Amino acid sequence: MADGNFHHRSTLKQQNKPFKSKHSSKGALKKLQKGKVDLVASSVKNKHNLVSHKADRRNAAKLVQQKKRDEIVASNRLFQGVNAAPKIVAVVPLCPDVDAGEVIRSLFASVEQQYSGEKGPVTLVLERFKQRLQLIPLERHLLDILDALKVADFVIFVMSAEIEVDAFGKLCLSAIMAQGMPSVLSFVQHLEKVPAKLQPGIRKSLTLFIEDRFPGEQKIYSVGNATDSINSLRYLTAQRPKPVIWRDRHAYMLGEKVEFEGNAMDEEKGTLKVTGYVRGNYLNANRLVHLQGHGDFQIKMVVSCPTGQNKKDMGMALDEQVLHVPDPEKQESLIAENDPDPMEGEQTWPTEEELKEADDRVRRLGASTAGSTTSKSSKKKKLVPKGTSAYQAAWIIDDEDDEDGSDDAASANGDVEMMDHDTPEGEHVDWNQMNLGHGSGSGNTGNGKAESEEDEEEYEELKEEDEKDGEKDEFDVEYDEENEDRVYQEYLAKQKQEREDLEFPDEVDTPRDVAASVRFQRYRGLKSFRTSPWDPYENLPVDYSRIFQFQNFKRTKRKVMDGLEEEGVIPGTYVTVHIQDVPREAFASYNPSRPYILFTLLPHEHKFSILNFVVKRTEEYDAPVKSKDPVTLHCGFRRYNVRPLFSQHSQGATNNVHKFERFLQPKGTAVATVYAPIQFGPAPVMLWGVGGEFGVDFCPPLIATGSILDLDPTRILAKRIILTGHPFKVHKRGAVIRFMFFNPDDIDYFRPIQLHTKYGRTGHIRESLGTHGYMKCLFDGQLKGQDTVCMSLYKRVFPKWDTEVFREGVGELAYHDNEEEDKMVE
Repeated sequence: MADGNFHHRSTLKQQNKPFKSKHSSKGALKKLQKGKVDLVASSVKNKHNLVSHKADRRNAAKLVQQKKRDEIVASNRLFQGVNAAPKIVAVVPLCPDVDAGEVIRSLFASVEQQYSGEKGPVTLVLERFKQRLQLIPLERHLLDILDALKVADFVIFVMSAEIEVDAFGKLCLSAIMAQGMPSVLSFVQHLEKVPAKLQPGIRKSLTLFIEDRFPGEQKIYSVGNATDSINSLRYLTAQRPKPVIWRDRHAYMLGEKVEFEGNAMDEEKGTLKVTGYVRGNYLNANRLVHLQGHGDFQIKMVVSCPTGQNKKDMGMALDEQVLHVPDPEKQESLIAENDPDPMEGEQTWPTEEELKEADDRVRRLGASTAGSTTSKSSKKKKLVPKGTSAYQAAWIIDDEDDEDGSDDAASANGDVEMMDHDTPEGEHVDWNQMNLGHGSGSGNTGNGKAESEEDEEEYEELKEEDEKDGEKDEFDVEYDEENEDRVYQEYLAKQKQEREDLEFPDEVDTPRDVAASVRFQRYRGLKSFRTSPWDPYENLPVDYSRIFQFQNFKRTKRKVMDGLEEEGVIPGTYVTVHIQDVPREAFASYNPSRPYILFTLLPHEHKFSILNFVVKRTEEYDAPVKSKDPVTLHCGFRRYNVRPLFSQHSQGATNNVHKFERFLQPKGTAVATVYAPIQFGPAPVMLWGVGGEFGVDFCPPLIATGSILDLDPTRILAKRIILTGHPFKVHKRGAVIRFMFFNPDDIDYFRPIQLHTKYGRTGHIRESLGTHGYMKCLFDGQLKGQDTVCMSLYKRVFPKWDTEVFREGVGELAYHDNEEEDKMVE
């Protein structure tokens, strides 16, 4: 054979004949009969496959560039001219020895104008730059600072050359950064009091301090220096305000003048008139208005108001003109909750349990009625902490906690021992159920008439002492040594719980005196936490019938954002907004020296739903943060008192099940879930401690910061408990496990649930062994003697409907510990 490459002959290559049919196949005919059509190249699905020409790309880029230019021109036009809307500049003192008024006086003096020294907002007219500035001198009050920066275009931080920024100043900076930053300027005061040799070093130190928190802001201006003041004014007038996305979607206003006109029928309510410049979006009278600390209200009308410069030019001939009135068909209603109809339920006849509960309720009601007629002095015994006086115990009401199954636990444990006021240590009262608006329920204790009379005399003596001490401050609290020791022990116990939850998450002990099938009857086992099906609409609480749910939240949000106000009062107009049916206390809280702001709401933002926030703990706060602890929620421009539930910020779960967290751990992020009014994100979120005046003397700590995640009522928060057992005998893949259960009935009840170990083995229960809770188990591999066998159980938990509008100065620093409650449930 000759040398060369070997190859087969072409005649050996098989070529199949292509299919040629004179008619369509059966499958093609079925598709045509179903009405299906083939996709073409011009369809929406294949739009990205179209050929893109260079001219088209150039034209698209040109349109985007022109749109940005138009936005910049419109933004600059809002502040251009002497009669245009002024730029709002908030002056924030960060040190205790600085004065915001001195900075404003220095700016006035640089343009040869006189500063009147007013506490409220003042307007600086700059004819040289053809603009106006509205300067807000602020005191060292955190809420005033945050409210002012919600509407401010620029912020001036005032620092001292002699004293460093204290803890309150650093807290203000952290809160401002979490809320959203406008453009920043920095001033230093008392620099002339420092020797000239030390001034460069102080400037460099303050520059590094500001640069560390606000990169790019390197210039430090000096208070009292005419050159620095002129340069700062030039910067304020030439710089375009930084856009704040969550704020610019709404129409907002800084109230310069506030008046109140009472209604003829009800003097406690009336029309609130707020005068100021419209900013942000168009002001539509059909939208609702939110007042800080008072809630949402409807607009009666929007009236034009002449500015001071127009009055000088045209005299007093300018009359008020109605610019916008609400349309009754389009105006947003004040309905925030659904009105559930109990007749709409599927159940048409009460169950035996409900009939039994009704009989018990009637029996208790009859006993209380009989007791009130025979002996009015009979008192109901309560579980109270040691050292609680009779007066304090009178304010504690009895409320059933259906969420955590305390009723089941109490019934399983038998009759609860009723305590008098000298309760032994270890007993616990749910301080979450304290309500200063209602007294305690009365009941017949059956302890005799003499004891009842003693109780009545003790209450009367305490009442007389309170009447004598009527001049005392209502916020004064008398602490005794025993009470202080109790609070300290509860604080230590809470820290211990947080450490145990971090080291042994979700592990609980199986009770020996109660059957596990009774104690954990509300829990279920899941084969896979991420994929096992869980119906989000089963066994929902009654509160879920009061909320609103979107059929498609993303589509609704996109529709709302695409249809932002295109009608109403143009931003930059000086108007007076008439708000109807406002309580008189909203006007009584007005203080000209403090910022008074109002925001309009987008559609649906007044209705209640389930809100989920992604939060992360601050590094400065090191105390334990437990789920259902009271906190103050700052979400965008609204503030509420809530008790959030924390859960893992997990993704990829096909069943939308997320693990409930008992504590907000220091590292990592978590999701906080509450009942709250709807708000479309993105928007900043802050969690503060409850209580205090947000002043320098006592300011609640900043617990966590974050943003809005979504509005998803179908998000399942699964509370996990882990029952643990230990190997007693091990033989290859089989083992005898003990200490997980203590009777054979529980073993049979939990047999279908899968087991797992801390070393990665999985298995299941085969059968019970004996009568003391020993059980035979089979695993997928050899079990080690030091391993721990675990069984995970899950129960869905829901937040409580206790959301209320935050009012400054109302409420004390609450402390709630659910240790005993959790023990009963677990």
